[in-house]
Amino acid sequence: MKLKLFAVPLALTLLASGAQAQTLVATSNIVVNALDRSINFTSDVTSRISDMKVVSEARDEAAGFVASGGAIRGARLEAAFASLRNEFPDVRGAGDRVLAETILAQ
Repeated sequence: MKLKLFAVPLALTLLASGAQAQTLVATSNIVVNALDRSINFTSDVTSRISDMKVVSEARDEAAGFVASGGAIRGARLEAAFASLRNEFPDVRGAGDRVLAETILAQ
């Protein structure tokens, strides 16, 4: 009887640990895949945007945007975001931070 009382909590603990490990792996995969997409997007677009005047003019504002965690948004930066999203359809789903970092990477 005492063995059963010990075995049940142990079994539940092992099951919970397994579920947490699977959740951790799934979360890690999501983060890695998102980072990979972001890096691929950045490397593809950066080489094509270096000649866009509106983007190069927004570089300082992009630095302020990234440094402030998105709190500082200037007119030039907003124009660059709009221009990038208009010029590159695959960018429309990208977040503002990714676009700002792309501008800084050029």
